[in-house]
Amino acid sequence: MEWQQFEYFQTLARIQHVTHAAEALSISQSALSRSIARFEDEIGVPLFDRQGRSIRLNKYGHIFLKRVENMMKEFHEGKQEIMDLLDPDKGEVSLGFLHTLSTSRIPDLLASFRSHYPNIHFRLGQGPSHTLMNQLQVGEFDLCLLAPMDMRSPFVWKPLWNEELFVIVPKDHKYANRTSITLEEIADESFIHLKEGYSLRITVEQLFQVAGIAPPITFEGEEADTVAGLVAAGLGISLLPNLKGTDQSKITQIPVKSPKCQRTIGIAWVEGRYLSPATEKYKQFVLNHACDFE
Repeated sequence: MEWQQFEYFQTLARIQHVTHAAEALSISQSALSRSIARFEDEIGVPLFDRQGRSIRLNKYGHIFLKRVENMMKEFHEGKQEIMDLLDPDKGEVSLGFLHTLSTSRIPDLLASFRSHYPNIHFRLGQGPSHTLMNQLQVGEFDLCLLAPMDMRSPFVWKPLWNEELFVIVPKDHKYANRTSITLEEIADESFIHLKEGYSLRITVEQLFQVAGIAPPITFEGEEADTVAGLVAAGLGISLLPNLKGTDQSKITQIPVKSPKCQRTIGIAWVEGRYLSPATEKYKQFVLNHACDFE
């Protein structure tokens, strides 16, 4: 059974005249008659009552026409939906990003891009780098803004900006009034970490190795906001990026003078995978303008 046969059946059912239906379809009467006959054979019952050139739907035809019209409607709506997605000035971008970017960079980047392309929509998701990479690989996201992990094929990752990491302490901590600090000075402090596998934890542990320290870990959290909340409660200290947009009334951020503490954020996609025109537009926008929002 061919898709064309459904179109022929729908047209003939609407016009109910072989000659006029054939003209509307730009085919010969004989070709239309043969196609409808094959169609009925495949369905298993006649769908029309014939009266010379005029034909009328029978009860089976009326039942089947409702299904065909629903199917055709779904087909055309689906086709239009895909065409809208492929429209470079419309479409949808599926974007994943780190939780810590949600209060600063992401809103700024989205607002700036949308000022140029207001009809492009976004589907957003947040998570740690390793989760985002899994979602990117299976196609849940088109692009991800994250820190580098083990970026092998099929991933492509391009650096965008560096984020400074700060020692975070409670307001009443002995170091709260310091204007700078070294990692060696926090070697014996109770430390609050992100869970194992998170890219920020990997970065922090690498910095600890450089400094030759191993602070005792008292708590582990899944989000930077959670870690900051535990710090605010006086349960330990941590090393985090600037948490713009979050409540910092009970914590103090101290710049680290040694070693240099930062992490790199970049944009990732899957090599060779099709990106819609809208997604490609956003990718290029981020690559060209991400540093404008530092």
